[in-house]
Amino acid sequence: MDFLKKHYEKILLGVVLIGLAAAVVFLQFVVSSEKQKLTDLTRSVLNPKVKPLTNLDMTLLDAAIKRVAAPAMIDLGPPNRLFNPMPWQKSADGRLIPSQKVGPNAVAVTNISELYLKLTLDSVTVSDSGPKYVMGIEKQAAPLAAQRTKKQTYCTLQPPTKNDTFTMVDVKGKPDDPSQIIVQLNDTGERAIITKDKPFTRVDGYMADLRYDPEKKNWNDRRTGALLAFNGEDYKIVAISKSEVVLSAPNQKKWTIKYNTNPPSSP
Repeated sequence: MDFLKKHYEKILLGVVLIGLAAAVVFLQFVVSSEKQKLTDLTRSVLNPKVKPLTNLDMTLLDAAIKRVAAPAMIDLGPPNRLFNPMPWQKSADGRLIPSQKVGPNAVAVTNISELYLKLTLDSVTVSDSGPKYVMGIEKQAAPLAAQRTKKQTYCTLQPPTKNDTFTMVDVKGKPDDPSQIIVQLNDTGERAIITKDKPFTRVDGYMADLRYDPEKKNWNDRRTGALLAFNGEDYKIVAISKSEVVLSAPNQKKWTIKYNTNPPSSP
């Protein structure tokens, strides 16, 4: 007891020192553990574990792309005319008609007929100077009406007859009863064969029948150069083919009207 009384201070100091030494050793382990935790935390932030991606569902996106690739059939022109409004005009009887249904656009070709050049062997006469061949010439496409009627002319082979239509070239068969008459056309140089039973024919032009419904007008047998009065203007036919008619206005603007073999009936 005396020993403890005399040396308790030293004993207490030794216990404190031992505790401090134990605390220092413990702190070393604590510091090392915290450093490891900080290192692990830093690695987890800088190098996170990424899970592999799963297969994405692209059904909706693929469907949207297909819809975009398909062109949109939007008609903003006739007859909708969303951005191009159509003017209206008053007809001769006071009715309001869309502008596309008046003027040359409303003209319809109801018929187109062929105009022929016809050459015929009408008869043969025999005289002392030799046989003479009576040839018929019909020019349906001639510009003047007087020139369209059939005309007859005497032709001989010796000397060969030459007129404004053809030149005699040869006679086959008997001179007084030929099987063929051969002539050369002046405009094309083509050779035409003519017999009594079979005349030579060639399409030289066309004439057309036209209709203009807004004013209830019809024109029959109109040829190139004819004037058509409608919609307050005079329009000229400048060309006719087997499938179309071309009209020209006084300002030289032209319209091509197609011939529909099955046109709609007149309203």
